[in-house]
Amino acid sequence: MEGLRPIRVSKKDSEDGQPLSPMARICHQPYSDVYIIIIMGFNSPISPLVFKASLRHSLLKHPRFSSLQVVESGGEMRWVKIEVNLDNHVRVPVLDPNMESPDKFVEDYASNLSKTTISKSIPLWDVHLLNVKTSEAESTVIFRIHHSLGDGISLMSLLLSCSRKASDPEALPNIPTIKRRNPSYPGRLTSWQFLLKLWWLVLLCWNTIVDVLILLGTIFFLEDTKTPLKGTLPLGLAQRRFVHRTISLDDVKLVKNAMGTTINDVMVAITQAGLSSYLNRKYGDEKTYNKGAEENNNNLPNNIRLRAALVVNIRPSAGIQISSFRNRITLWFSNVPGPEEEISYFGHPVAFIALSFYGQPNALVIHVVSYANKMKITLSVDENIISDPHQLCDDLQNSLDLMKNAVITNQRTDPK
Repeated sequence: MEGLRPIRVSKKDSEDGQPLSPMARICHQPYSDVYIIIIMGFNSPISPLVFKASLRHSLLKHPRFSSLQVVESGGEMRWVKIEVNLDNHVRVPVLDPNMESPDKFVEDYASNLSKTTISKSIPLWDVHLLNVKTSEAESTVIFRIHHSLGDGISLMSLLLSCSRKASDPEALPNIPTIKRRNPSYPGRLTSWQFLLKLWWLVLLCWNTIVDVLILLGTIFFLEDTKTPLKGTLPLGLAQRRFVHRTISLDDVKLVKNAMGTTINDVMVAITQAGLSSYLNRKYGDEKTYNKGAEENNNNLPNNIRLRAALVVNIRPSAGIQISSFRNRITLWFSNVPGPEEEISYFGHPVAFIALSFYGQPNALVIHVVSYANKMKITLSVDENIISDPHQLCDDLQNSLDLMKNAVITNQRTDPK
């Protein structure tokens, strides 16, 4: 495996250490050396001593956060338990509390992390404590964790297990549960109910066949259209920029209830509308620059193929060619449910939670995390491809505002 040198371990360590899962091994392949970034804002300054002491009694209890990933002489990769020195993992830079632009500093700090990796000689995670006041928080903590230690859902669950409700320091936070609709028909089916279920089954089979064919085409040859959002592969490990925007969960629920759909559906719709607005502006600027054309309401070319990989909470098959699938789509999208109420982390009240990652060969990744009555949209972008991520955040925000206003207007004019 690239980046990991073969070493000899004792027979005892070999027997005690668990082998890495196929997914964890994939995370060490070229263009899959991914690091997860969790940015947490706090409503109070961070106490480094309290934070480090709490890490020792929480995060370090998890075997993967206190183990090395080693390659035995035979080539098999295993976890090997070690004694962790927290000074190698917790960074507390000395900062100027009167700096000119603290928001920009925190954004640049996270961006600079994407240019570096963590030494394979220590467990693959670190924490950065930034005691500087920004527009959203009194302090910021950035967790950087290699994807081989877990996926976004499992790592978020682990971090939240260390938190408590702000209203009750002894209680764990509540995480929203997914309510799946399971329609049933009492008694015997009528003829139309039978035909309806049969038609639904036919559609399911047809859509499954189409999806499988598109997936195979994506793996082997089907490329997305070259747009201002898509880079030319291979992108390499370019510097990423992480920007985030807070939107109202109540606004999202307003649209959800009006359309009779789910929060995830609304967020996908907001993303589609926001990307359309962003691309329409980009193509409009290009026309104006190249041809001197007047501004047009619709500048999008016909037949754009722009696809996203939507990450869901299931374990993928080890046989899926994830690297090939990443090298042909435009973006990744993920929606992670967070705590339903405000929480504290090691005694520090949390202002926001933002989730993202870097190391993947895509110019754009969009993550959404809910927290209390807010939702945080986080963009991870390749600055060489998308130089104005804050404008894209504006487009996403504007898309939600347009949907919300349309619902409110419809409710006012609806005679019911």
